[in-house]
Amino acid sequence: MEYFTGKFAFITGGTSGIGYALAEKLVQQGCHVAILARHAEMLESAVISLVKLRINEQQNIIPIQADVVKRDELNSKLEEFITQYGIPDIVINCAGVAHPGTFSALKPEIFDWMMDVNYFGTVNVLKNFVSAMQKRRSGTIVNISSIAGFIGLYGYTAYGASKFAVSGFSDALRSELKPYGIQVSVVFPPDTQTPQLEYESQFKPFITKELSSSTNLMSSEKVAEIILKQVAQKKYIIIPGSEGKLLYFLHNLLGGKFYPLLDIIIRLAIKKIKFGT
Repeated sequence: MEYFTGKFAFITGGTSGIGYALAEKLVQQGCHVAILARHAEMLESAVISLVKLRINEQQNIIPIQADVVKRDELNSKLEEFITQYGIPDIVINCAGVAHPGTFSALKPEIFDWMMDVNYFGTVNVLKNFVSAMQKRRSGTIVNISSIAGFIGLYGYTAYGASKFAVSGFSDALRSELKPYGIQVSVVFPPDTQTPQLEYESQFKPFITKELSSSTNLMSSEKVAEIILKQVAQKKYIIIPGSEGKLLYFLHNLLGGKFYPLLDIIIRLAIKKIKFGT
């Protein structure tokens, strides 16, 4: 995809899951790539793997060890990065966490954690780049939300709220930055086969598991492929997978009438608990 050749991409959460899959594909398309993550060992391993995928030796693969939640540390690391490498062409906010559970069972700290990483982490990163992008009058920003970022799903009061926040933030940001020639895209991925999903699965309430049991898992590679294709097409809303597209369509078409359908599915799941089926 020539759209990305020679460009410079910055990816948070770039050592695993969708973030790493995006990094792989961008490197293979001749892009310079910086990946930001918390764990030094994972960063080192990811960089070694990405270097092997370069199509030319001039491509930069840059690790940045930082936590998107720790604002002062993040700002310091990104100031150093910008001084050395400049402002990237593409910023992808992929760092995210999920911990499902019913509202009554989740501790308040879980809500803080979800919002800090998923929403404020996105804001913290972009605060370091957007003003310079506006002065340059170019750039692409990709924020990763979730299907739980446009539908309130059982078991995701904490996670869904943080991803709704990413969605609303992206809507407003798109309006503000379009006059400066800056593209904003928001992605609503479905359940994707990642280490994050494996972590989530151990905490999902039975009803949440039932709601997602009929959905087809997508690979992080396929999700990354769709994201990059539609970013190159300058699409704002990106929904990988047919099931996510259908849910988005029905949610918007039916409005308030969508929720009785969701209630029926939940009632069926509750019956399974009652009767042990």
